[in-house]
Amino acid sequence: MAFWCVREELSKADRLRRSYYELLRDELDQFLIQYALVDSYHNFRNRKIPFPFVEKRELKPRARIPDVEYDSQNVFLVIFVEDSIPPEHKKYIRFFDVNRTTKTNLLQSKTLPLSGKFDRDTKYLESAHFFNFLRILLPVDYALLIQRDPGTYAKNRYQLSHFHVRIDWPIADAAEDLARNLRYISKDIYEKGDKYAEDIQKKFFEYYGLPLMVGGRRTAAIVAAQYLKCIPCISTVYAGSSESRALIRISERGASKAILRQFTDAELDQIALENNILPRTFKKNYVVARKGKNGICIFQATYAYTSHSRPPEDGKLRDIKPDLSWLTVGGQHILPKPNAWKYPPIPLNLIYT
Repeated sequence: MAFWCVREELSKADRLRRSYYELLRDELDQFLIQYALVDSYHNFRNRKIPFPFVEKRELKPRARIPDVEYDSQNVFLVIFVEDSIPPEHKKYIRFFDVNRTTKTNLLQSKTLPLSGKFDRDTKYLESAHFFNFLRILLPVDYALLIQRDPGTYAKNRYQLSHFHVRIDWPIADAAEDLARNLRYISKDIYEKGDKYAEDIQKKFFEYYGLPLMVGGRRTAAIVAAQYLKCIPCISTVYAGSSESRALIRISERGASKAILRQFTDAELDQIALENNILPRTFKKNYVVARKGKNGICIFQATYAYTSHSRPPEDGKLRDIKPDLSWLTVGGQHILPKPNAWKYPPIPLNLIYT
């Protein structure tokens, strides 16, 4: 059962809110692709460090990612909620008055290069300077929370309301919640023994496209994504990871990973030809950087759920079979440059070639 309503089930007021949220999310997608991938690439270049391109095999479901952290990779965690999170959820998502984005709190946080001139409207997504403000806050530890301003119900205003947001829901509770919804347990994660509970937690990571027990931000991202299902609206969690060198995005549609991929000029010409685009036009709108004779593009893998990771149609309890895959590759695309206006993502079968 979906925890959120599709458009046709919404009131006219909530439909308008959904439209506005999706419009703002498109903007946020573009900004974070630039920050997580393109800007990170330039960090490596500026420090004269070879960029560690992601291998195709790392994009397969269940893939293992090399356990190396890269300081030049931009890392962050952003939670973007369609509505505002009710106060009763503060037990597990830590957003309090002390970490609200007020001028006093921000100036007290010595990690932020903010001057004494702070315009409070900058924290609203409609502000011309919002993305400059976001860029300043992204390197701060823990998560940033963007949600609807509950004080402006007549107008759907979204604000970066809190920084230093911690996700304090235990992994076992998140895995238990998922397994209960998918009918692998009736109540408790340990009801079928310790081994079964361990299998559930492994599958929880697989469900969100991550290797088992990965680093802090990615684990916090999937726990947050699972927890937010108890709030009846859609939400999007973005994680930039120094190990995966990817932008991980989890929404009501599932998980995706965007990475940088290099192609030879001949490969770029071939892709352009197959999609009826002039090679020059293709390079202008899809190649974000050059490395010698190679062009670098943004590649996104989108993951789809198998029948084993969807609730059973008959609603009956079932047993986990660890060998059965919960994810498959749903879509593979080269994305246009951030803010390219007329050009759509281009399908490209890369992972299994």
